[in-house]
Amino acid sequence: MASVTDTTTSEEIANAKEYYGKILTGTDDLKTSACCSMASIPEHHREILKLIDDEILDRVYGCGSPIPPAIEGCTVLDLGCGTGRDAYLASRLVGETGRVIGLDMTDEQLAVARKHVDGQMERFGYKQTNVDFRKGYIEDLAEAGIEDASVDLVISNCVINLSPDKGRVLREIWRVLKPGGELYFSDVYADRRVPAAVKADPVMHGECLGGALYVEDFRRIMRDLGCLDYRVTGNSPIEITDPDVLKLAGDIRFCSLTIRAFKLDSLEDICEDFGQEAVYRGTMPGHPRSFELDDHHHFQAGKPMLVCGNTAAMLGETRYAEHFDITGDRSVHYGPFDCSTDGINPRADDAASCC
Repeated sequence: MASVTDTTTSEEIANAKEYYGKILTGTDDLKTSACCSMASIPEHHREILKLIDDEILDRVYGCGSPIPPAIEGCTVLDLGCGTGRDAYLASRLVGETGRVIGLDMTDEQLAVARKHVDGQMERFGYKQTNVDFRKGYIEDLAEAGIEDASVDLVISNCVINLSPDKGRVLREIWRVLKPGGELYFSDVYADRRVPAAVKADPVMHGECLGGALYVEDFRRIMRDLGCLDYRVTGNSPIEITDPDVLKLAGDIRFCSLTIRAFKLDSLEDICEDFGQEAVYRGTMPGHPRSFELDDHHHFQAGKPMLVCGNTAAMLGETRYAEHFDITGDRSVHYGPFDCSTDGINPRADDAASCC
């Protein structure tokens, strides 16, 4: 397998391998609250997790629950799959007609994931395996055999921050996504650019703080890829419990964001009003009454809602199209659309915000 050190820092990659492969033996070893709790995982996902072996679940270092609904039959790529919790969860959700590729650079993590393939397929009642664990770098998906426009959904759970070349990672994701495909991931972000001393500290890096992107720099990277509008679905502050880590962090505020972004050419850089309307049919598995596109678009089944052109595209030009009725087109423009109030999610006001 080729190295990616031509455009990334080999020391940072080596430190991450050491931290996740040898230093951390379980979630109790972490020094921050970056890892998600079971409370943040949807109930129907928790039911699936009961079918997943404890050895897989004991070494989860994620910061969210980055698996969206309506993925049956999809090809899913899990970047930094670790021991395979999210990959196996997705394996169950895509069904036997779907496919999951788990990619990780850490031998110790992959060994656990691969060890349980046959057993998990038996627990799921599958006659054939639909999950494939590969060793590789998230900066070079081609080396791992991921072809252009071959993936419906890319997920990642608190991993992209560990990469020294996040721009390259996101470019690779955009390359392998099909038109209309979705990137849905959780990661750690900072309210300012992280100083070099914090970035260089192995513990800060391993705890997902040293490599945290400044949120505005993430926006700029996505803009350069042609993604002019992405959505935040979850936002939680990160509590630092270790005094040494807290001292290094100083006044920087870190948060875990769950973000969805679609590979769509039709998105504009602000919300525009074309008089369009969306009605959720209530047909997504696990979401019979409502669907949350993001932190301020809460669709109740059967209730018409005015939407901007970007939201209409996200719902009508992706795999979500079969679950929505979209009326109107872009033939008449009515000016900017105020997306701060349309379909406001009443629970969003209670969400903690740090970025």
